[in-house]
Amino acid sequence: MQPAQSLAARPLHWQSSQQLRRALLPDDWRSWLLEPGSLTKRLRQCCSGRFHVELLGQQLQRPLRDEAEALGRPPHELALVRQVRLCCDEEPWVFARTVIPLPSLNSSLRRLDQLGSRPLGELLFRDPCMQRSMVEVSRLWPGHLLHPLSGAAPDTPLWGRRSVFTLYRCPLLVSEFFLPQLLTRGTP
Repeated sequence: MQPAQSLAARPLHWQSSQQLRRALLPDDWRSWLLEPGSLTKRLRQCCSGRFHVELLGQQLQRPLRDEAEALGRPPHELALVRQVRLCCDEEPWVFARTVIPLPSLNSSLRRLDQLGSRPLGELLFRDPCMQRSMVEVSRLWPGHLLHPLSGAAPDTPLWGRRSVFTLYRCPLLVSEFFLPQLLTRGTP
């Protein structure tokens, strides 16, 4: 058995949604993982109660190595990291992590550090200049350092996706991990 520290530090294995064989994606999660539009908008449509964003934290820190690579940034460079749960009523449905490199934050994206509990997705998909990279898919396994923040049961692996969004030539990375409650209460 591997020491917990090595598992916590191990990068997630992201695969392009175009390269990933669709047969490997569970039917229940496929439409959520491959959703081309705003996840926030879709969650609002599925939530029969009060949709809200629970801000877990937002601070300058080093991104994970795979996050820095996805953004084409040096791994030692600081970024603004925002972690939230997207909830219906008081139940978390999605754990999301946004990484905004400092050069992006110091340019036209500086307003993103003032989001608070407002959903980032609404801002991104409302902007006609927004471009989005291909979606990548991964599993977030128990023992990974992000797993406890998700709100999932300690033994529950989660499916997730990520994309690099570009606004005004400034990139940011958004990763979203889907919690089991979404399937029981949300309709695909």
